[in-house]
Amino acid sequence: MKWVRALTGAMAALALGAAAACGQGNAVAGDAVEPAAAAAPGDDYGAAPQGGNQTTALASKLGVASAGPLGTVVVNELGRTIYRSDKDTKEPSKSNCDGDCAEAWPPVLVDDPANLEVNGVDKALLGTVTRADGKKQLTIGGWPGYTNARDTKEGDVNGQGANGQWFAFTPDGKKAASKADAAKTVSIVVMPVNPLGDILTNAEGMTLYRFDTDGKNPAKSSCEGECAVKWPPLLMPEGATLDLKGVDPALVGTTLRADGSKQVTVGGWALYTFFKDKKPCDTFGQGVDGTWFASTPTGGKAGV
Repeated sequence: MKWVRALTGAMAALALGAAAACGQGNAVAGDAVEPAAAAAPGDDYGAAPQGGNQTTALASKLGVASAGPLGTVVVNELGRTIYRSDKDTKEPSKSNCDGDCAEAWPPVLVDDPANLEVNGVDKALLGTVTRADGKKQLTIGGWPGYTNARDTKEGDVNGQGANGQWFAFTPDGKKAASKADAAKTVSIVVMPVNPLGDILTNAEGMTLYRFDTDGKNPAKSSCEGECAVKWPPLLMPEGATLDLKGVDPALVGTTLRADGSKQVTVGGWALYTFFKDKKPCDTFGQGVDGTWFASTPTGGKAGV
């Protein structure tokens, strides 16, 4: 029997339903630096295979699923999307995602790809690469595979396009890309979130943060490398348009990042999400290191 799952409309439905929930009186309190129930990574990042956490359990199955405009993507036994990173290499295969990066992007670990139950993916494309810790990571077409910490249920594709470098795998080992990517809309929405008041969120209702170490005159992001893994910048792709709800357009701009991508700014401050925020209105990034704060509609620090 062919092992195929249909994704649950994660990409299309989130922007309509998730963001609206923030203003319904069921906002998440923003005074926690770490999630209240965040102990083991397996709990923090959702269910993991074989009862373990996503960074240590061995994968047992590999299948494919339909991901709407992304087309067909590769998934694991839990229906979690498997991604590849442009910062890795395929010849030779090498993973450049360790430490905080591997916490946000758990590697897909295997003992031997021959032991995987595989449907919809050519087994000839499968291999392994030995990570810095000695564990074997699955490769597809030479590229190391990962899941994403924000994907907590079957059908999530929250990692697609992150930092302009992370993409879901197609069954032939290539990058999944939406035909609508060039015309992507970048949304910034004002939402009331207790106890912070009005803050900025993206289209999915995820809190947008500002970083005290950045500059505003001129606007400049100082969050690169591992920092940008934990705090993904809100990017403005070429050809994209802004959709502002409650935000003064005169306050919105962009700043050029070190990698050449454009990051959205409000009030001169670059905007980011936080990898531990898992659902709309989570504010686990509020106050982290005394330098990260949810952004107010004018680019100020919320809750201060």
